Amino acid sequence: MAPRNLVNLESVSLAYGTQQILDAVSLGVGSGERIGVVGRNGGGKSTLLRLLAGAESPDSGRVTHTGGLRIGHLGQHDDLDPDATVRQSVVGDAADHEWASDARIRAVLAHLLPQVHMDTVVGPLSGGERRRVALARLLITPADLLLLDEPTNHLDVEAIDWLTRYLAATGQAIVVVTHDRWLLDSVCEATWEVVDGKVHAYDGGYSTFVLARAERARIAAADEARRQNLLRKELAWLRRGPPARTSKPKFRIDAANVLIENEPPPRDPYELSRMATTRLGKSVYDVEDVSLELGGKTLLNDVTWRLGPGDRVGVVGINGSGKTSVLRLLDGALEPTIGHVKVGRTVVPAHLSQEVTELKPGVRVLQAVEEIRGEVRLGSGGVSTAGQMLERFGFTGQRQWTPVTELSGGERRRLQLLRLLMGEPNVLLLDEPTNDLDVETLNVLEDVLDSWPGTLVVVSHDRWFLERVTDSIWALLGDGRLIHLPGGVDEYLERRRSAGEPGSAEPGSAETGGAETRAAASRAAASRGDSRAARKELARMEREVEKLTQRAEKLHSELAEHATDHQKVAELDAALREINEQREAAEARWLELADEVG
Repeated sequence: MAPRNLVNLESVSLAYGTQQILDAVSLGVGSGERIGVVGRNGGGKSTLLRLLAGAESPDSGRVTHTGGLRIGHLGQHDDLDPDATVRQSVVGDAADHEWASDARIRAVLAHLLPQVHMDTVVGPLSGGERRRVALARLLITPADLLLLDEPTNHLDVEAIDWLTRYLAATGQAIVVVTHDRWLLDSVCEATWEVVDGKVHAYDGGYSTFVLARAERARIAAADEARRQNLLRKELAWLRRGPPARTSKPKFRIDAANVLIENEPPPRDPYELSRMATTRLGKSVYDVEDVSLELGGKTLLNDVTWRLGPGDRVGVVGINGSGKTSVLRLLDGALEPTIGHVKVGRTVVPAHLSQEVTELKPGVRVLQAVEEIRGEVRLGSGGVSTAGQMLERFGFTGQRQWTPVTELSGGERRRLQLLRLLMGEPNVLLLDEPTNDLDVETLNVLEDVLDSWPGTLVVVSHDRWFLERVTDSIWALLGDGRLIHLPGGVDEYLERRRSAGEPGSAEPGSAETGGAETRAAASRAAASRGDSRAARKELARMEREVEKLTQRAEKLHSELAEHATDHQKVAELDAALREINEQREAAEARWLELADEVG
């Protein structure tokens, strides 16, 4: 049976000042449909949700709701009463026995508010706790349509994993704006991309959307190639002809002018060049027999951990387990209570913190970058100025003179990352780097990190990002240990479920049943871990082949440069043969892994 229409937008347009947010958009949401919304920050995603909710009216067009429609809307800012208790905010005046007898409500509270007492007053709660309270209230309130704007903000890996399974199991219609691609891929059956005032609809979750968009880009590239060929012919024709000829057929000139007017920008403003780094030695960080206590709590207990050049490590853990403290320990901001942290002599670290307090509010964007360095060396050997790098990071024209205080959260995050890279570090310590970034900017960041030649340590709740940019996962489980997880985030979640933590309950149930279930899950996790390890090594071998190819190209250039120096040529030729052998071995291993991953 076809889904019943719940909300329809008919030729809806909306502008803020001179900025056109939505332009003649027509779409609808049917009962039971689960739709993910993606697009750049400021592109109109939240506005689209407000229009669907009826919280905002369009300038033109019409928004219609089916009769009796119940909508649950989670905006970017909550409307909680600061004088009410958590109990009053979430379950209202319902008696304890009424809501406590409902397994679904118990599951929501156990996963979203495990450490928040029901009689706590809302006012003093942190922003993250208030966000969880608002989300819990929304999920337990009956609704036909859920409109969720960044529901994973302030949630840890376990809570996101539970929310993903909960939303996938519910029969409600859902429209969700989120940068969490794991949730988009696991929950959504359709994807809307908001770009340039239009909404492009795709069937399937995030993975299907990426494939469909790539196909659209391929077709557009083919059309552009044909257009460019016509452009060259038209311009060549305009330049030809006798000098005395002063006029040409008007229709040909008009056609050429149209082609020129539609000429796209010479480069993508988000294009990022590989930046130079200080060369790393053999030793990076040696954490030896370290214990760390803060506020009377033991975060690390006799931990030994070694990080080498080129290591790409992700760190996960429960809230308060010390993930941020581990990064501060590595960059020297914290001293261990016992033991010591040995830092390699060539290490030049850069720490991306969760806060952006290091950006002085009184300065402008260009000044904020030039404070670090006026120009930076690129991996290709060239030099790029601060202004040129800002253009490549999306700060074009007058945007470079915008005061830092006027930047959006995503722009401030992007600026913060550029300031770090301008220092030419060889170690990146990233604390929740995906905060406030849209999906497109996340793709750009991942592209930067793909070519990052140094050591990388990432603390993040974004499962997709961790899987994408790191080669190994380490976990803090709250007992002072830092352990390696060959099975990655899957293994971490399974360990937490096996330990009987709140993450164990499935949506709508109170607990996960039986040792047999846990044993089967463990076997499945181990199998996933083997597959994940193969994919990680495959990615590592791809990077290795790329590095060896670049070294071989450099040696070829040096051979040409020293062609008359027979001794130098012999040395370079021997080095080139060794590099080629290493590359052949790496390519052979890559082929083996590609067959294994299948």
